[in-house]
Amino acid sequence: MAKGHRSQIKRERNANKDTRPSAKLSYARVSVTKACFVLDAIRGKDLETALAVTYNPRYASSLVKKLLESAAANAENNNGMKRENLYVAECYANKGPTMKRVRPRAQGRAYRIEKRMSHITVVLDERK
Repeated sequence: MAKGHRSQIKRERNANKDTRPSAKLSYARVSVTKACFVLDAIRGKDLETALAVTYNPRYASSLVKKLLESAAANAENNNGMKRENLYVAECYANKGPTMKRVRPRAQGRAYRIEKRMSHITVVLDERK
């Protein structure tokens, strides 16, 4: 266990915090695998290219586009970064809760339908 006063421990923990601009969408109604198709396409690309890639027919692309714009606004307003120097440093989708529904089937049986959710995170950074 860490030694010192509680405020000192918090100060040390916050000093190691990631200062890169990011945006997170929790409880997105899209499965992790479907979100990862879009995220894999934009990982490592500059911001303008990543925004152009999100114009595809997948549902997750509209969610990721909003996240990219939000992270870019955070970078400009909170961190003072230039929009043309930004690129997608990290992007990932974590598993969220699953809604369980029941669908009636033949001969009185019930099949379970799992409606999966995910937490999508986009982290930007500035090219040196």
